[in-house]
Amino acid sequence: MITNLFKLFCLIGYSVSIIYIFSFLYGSGDSSALAKDTTSNSSFSTFPYLEHAAKQINEFTLDNGMKFIVMENHSAPVISFVTYADVGGVDEPKNKTGVAHFLEHLAFKGTTEIGTTNYTEEKEILSNLDHVFTLIEEAKSRNDNANVQLLTEEFHILQAEAHNYVKQNEFGRIVETAGGVNINAATSPDSTIYFYSFPSNKLELWMSLESQRFLNPVFREFYKEKNIILEERRLRTENNPIGKMVEAFLDTAFIQHPYKRPVIGYNKDINGLTRKDVQDFFNIYYGPNNLTISIVGDVKFEQVRNLAEVYFGRYPSKAEPPKISVVEPKQTEAREITLNLDSQPWYLEGYHVPSLDHPDNVVYQVISNILSSGRTSRLYKSLVEDKQVALVAQGLSGYPSDKYPNLMLFYAQTSPQASVEEVAKALSLEIEKLKVQPVSEQELEKAKNKLRASLLRSLDSNLGMARALVEYEVKTGKWHNLFSQVQALEAVTAEDIERVAKITFRSENMTVGRILPKRQ
Repeated sequence: MITNLFKLFCLIGYSVSIIYIFSFLYGSGDSSALAKDTTSNSSFSTFPYLEHAAKQINEFTLDNGMKFIVMENHSAPVISFVTYADVGGVDEPKNKTGVAHFLEHLAFKGTTEIGTTNYTEEKEILSNLDHVFTLIEEAKSRNDNANVQLLTEEFHILQAEAHNYVKQNEFGRIVETAGGVNINAATSPDSTIYFYSFPSNKLELWMSLESQRFLNPVFREFYKEKNIILEERRLRTENNPIGKMVEAFLDTAFIQHPYKRPVIGYNKDINGLTRKDVQDFFNIYYGPNNLTISIVGDVKFEQVRNLAEVYFGRYPSKAEPPKISVVEPKQTEAREITLNLDSQPWYLEGYHVPSLDHPDNVVYQVISNILSSGRTSRLYKSLVEDKQVALVAQGLSGYPSDKYPNLMLFYAQTSPQASVEEVAKALSLEIEKLKVQPVSEQELEKAKNKLRASLLRSLDSNLGMARALVEYEVKTGKWHNLFSQVQALEAVTAEDIERVAKITFRSENMTVGRILPKRQ
């Protein structure tokens, strides 16, 4: 279980500028207030709740390999749906970065029946558009500027013709007209998820819409969407100091693993993507055996299974998509990256840590909580309040995602009277304390209470439960592991924290990032 707020930002469809993470976390205050009534014995009341919740969950797998997790919750006549594609930025081919995120955008553009006034005619124009785009790229490679200009004019005419066939946002309007809410999607390094909620009497409508979306998609308005994505990249990365640092930091911290690449993609790759690239990526990774669906709310399990057979059983079976085989080599010496930018100084420090399914994952959660959860955390009290070397001081585990070994990341914005060197020294002192001074029982229990409360809050809605169930199913192999988090949390000891701190927080495992003001 990663900090919920961080998970939210990780699931946005690009490598987000962590300035938003900074401001969101820093402004959230001390979460301990939310756990004040949680005593040291609260786990005993928590376990029955989780056991009861687990009994409401069933699962089935269609013959084509598509898996469904269904939790019945009849407390209100609503249902939340999450479609989880086990594909993200790490799965993209070389020189095609950003294609997973691009596909997520295009998945809302409709199908052969939704989003068009006449697909037969529209299809021909879309084909002509793609052909002219190819000719433009070939002319550019020959520096044939005159032909580029002529072809570009033809391209714009075709684009206007294609637009005449588009029924804008028809998929979304169908959902909203039928009472659907929170329709959205998100791409991370590890996955792409699509989600929304419906009144319980719209179960079959969801089955029809969602099955069509990935059975007969049409990636229309491709070139318009490309411009939108390029603008997103300019806004959040190229014109944002923190966005630039995040991209450079990950590229430094990871040598081989694709966690080093931005989910939104590199500018050159995005510009070069074609509709065929997106279609090829879809054909490989959006087979039924790579999709898992979680449904939580006022439903009956047998009804879900029967309708799923009708609507999703239509999907033809596909070969297993390729899996990531790249293993990040063990870091053997400290790395660093410094950027001189028009910005206030920032300091980042990251350490390689194991994936979500590692037994020590919960220990890293506790360490992160002790160091940086709210205004009573060690980093806030030391760096911000006592030494006043930072305006913001936070940390998180599971960056940029957690299906594979990743990073525990610490970051701080320096105060006006301090330097990044002073921040680094103060941070090092707090980290070193974990290695040599056992965490008190009171502080350990406080961290556990916060994490326990955070987990329960994340499961307090149908959508939160649906997202958590499907994530644990895909990333750890069993959705049941979500509920074992509390038991694992209870077992963490001060000795575990000291042991993990010693093996993790070593100089040869460290990557440092600095943003310094641009020299005049």
